[in-house]
Amino acid sequence: MRKIFFTVVCAVITLSMLTKGAGAEEALSLSAKSAVLINAEENSVIYSRNCNERLPMASTTKIMTALVALENCPLDTLITVDERSVGVEGSSVYLKKGEKLTLENLLYALLLQSANDAATAIAVKVGGSVEGFADMMNKKASELGLCDTHFTNPHGLDDENHYTTALELAKIAAAALKNPQFKKIVSTYKAEIPNDGCQRILVNHNRLLREYDGCIGVKTGFTRRCGRCLVSAASRDGLTLIAVTLSAPDDWNDHKKMLDYGFSMYETVTLTGESGIIFDVPVAGGEKEYARVCTDGNIKITLPRSDGEITVTAEMPKFMFAPLKKSTVIGKLCFYRNGEIIKEADLYTVGDCPARK
Repeated sequence: MRKIFFTVVCAVITLSMLTKGAGAEEALSLSAKSAVLINAEENSVIYSRNCNERLPMASTTKIMTALVALENCPLDTLITVDERSVGVEGSSVYLKKGEKLTLENLLYALLLQSANDAATAIAVKVGGSVEGFADMMNKKASELGLCDTHFTNPHGLDDENHYTTALELAKIAAAALKNPQFKKIVSTYKAEIPNDGCQRILVNHNRLLREYDGCIGVKTGFTRRCGRCLVSAASRDGLTLIAVTLSAPDDWNDHKKMLDYGFSMYETVTLTGESGIIFDVPVAGGEKEYARVCTDGNIKITLPRSDGEITVTAEMPKFMFAPLKKSTVIGKLCFYRNGEIIKEADLYTVGDCPARK
């Protein structure tokens, strides 16, 4: 069928010119052995250093622990602590055998206090055992398309078969941050959970919640073998960035540099309003002469900060034949910046269009 092309100037972006320039990324002097900075919405890489190298990740493991638990168990599930979860080495909230806490309580202990005993209690409840839960973690990693990540436990204590990469850890964090409860917990600085009629006071180990504007998480980690590991996320003006460092002696400053770099170099541009872009297309043989088609609303994209005109081209049939069902895809919008395509979006029918009787 013959196509007609509509071209509309969607927006003109007038911004001060900011370009990477020679050596901009190299100027990020980091302590990390491996590092990456991504746009959380698109998983696109903004900065990287050895980001595909397999390395241990210490307690940043607990991002996946929380995500798997949240996807497989209600928050109000009551968990009875058994002997397998008592006295686990490393960070702890000193759980006692027979103690009863909700999954939500234990997730706060896991993500704020980095409690290894809480991680084990969650694993035993959700997966039946540490090993069973590790299998669930690996299955989730596979679902996320990760090829260089493998878990043997829910807490991140040293094991040569327990590893990830900076890039894949960033993708795990991006997936986890889409869960509202996870995002709420990791952005909490201080919380209380029960302790035999009293309260345990939990303080988030993530200093960036206090020190970096817009920080929303995510997780710290450390063992002697792994070194200092950190996953952070921050949001400004509709742009969310995730930074990861593995084996980074000066991780707090590394992350501030990376996040500053990302926010200075990139921005989120809104391509459409909440209603999207709407067209009326002629219909042959229908009860109505026209069918309304549109895109999903609020289409956004992250772009380098630079001058440039954004235009949109609608590719769709000159007319359509009835009947048409609601949500039938009939074409697409192509968004261009300076002549280069930056985004595509389907055009679909808003409602049914029956044939004329």
